[in-house]
Amino acid sequence: MDKTAIRHAATVVLIRHDTPEPSVLMGQRGTKAAFMPNKFVFPGGALDPEDSQIKLAKPVDPALLEQLGKHADPAIAEPLLLAAVREMWEETGHALAQPDPLAREIAARQPENWQGFFKQGWLPDARGLQFIFRAITPPGRPRRFDARFFLGDASAIKGDPDDFSAASDELAHLQWIPLSKTREFDLPFVTEVVLAEVQSRMRYPEKQHSVPFFTHENGMSQFHRL
Repeated sequence: MDKTAIRHAATVVLIRHDTPEPSVLMGQRGTKAAFMPNKFVFPGGALDPEDSQIKLAKPVDPALLEQLGKHADPAIAEPLLLAAVREMWEETGHALAQPDPLAREIAARQPENWQGFFKQGWLPDARGLQFIFRAITPPGRPRRFDARFFLGDASAIKGDPDDFSAASDELAHLQWIPLSKTREFDLPFVTEVVLAEVQSRMRYPEKQHSVPFFTHENGMSQFHRL
């Protein structure tokens, strides 16, 4: 795989409201990670080819798929949502899912990186996710991603939100951080910008928000709205 190529990616900004103040799920990347070592980030990762082989439990709002398809291949809109669900499950052990007794029966027929999810008796459910941000990693970085950020509510996950026992070891120190405390942590710049967008949406929920899109063309950083 060409490490300089820009890969599509999906990230979930999961907000919890049953705490003294709204908090967000984050974890710390490893010291030896090629991309953003030691930084505290939201769960997320690259779109895998297998994500296009999976179907969501229920259809999402067509307007969401249309928005994801702007300035992009519309065919990856639904796979991006599935990548968000899969990465959340892999990195935190939390599932955005709909229980279904048939899921276990069909688990062995799913791609390998999805089998563990289906074996829990779940089908992926992305209906609670909102597309809130898109950013392309600047040139010159060891990894580059075209990342879509999705906002979700922790009430949608299955099980105990404080139980990270099923998480992989990709993120350490998984925790719910009060939004007012996030800047006390070592955050990437784009994470700080996304958090500002989240807080704006929470402050003005009735406002019709467009989706910020940071990109880099002809040697210049550019800001668009989707």
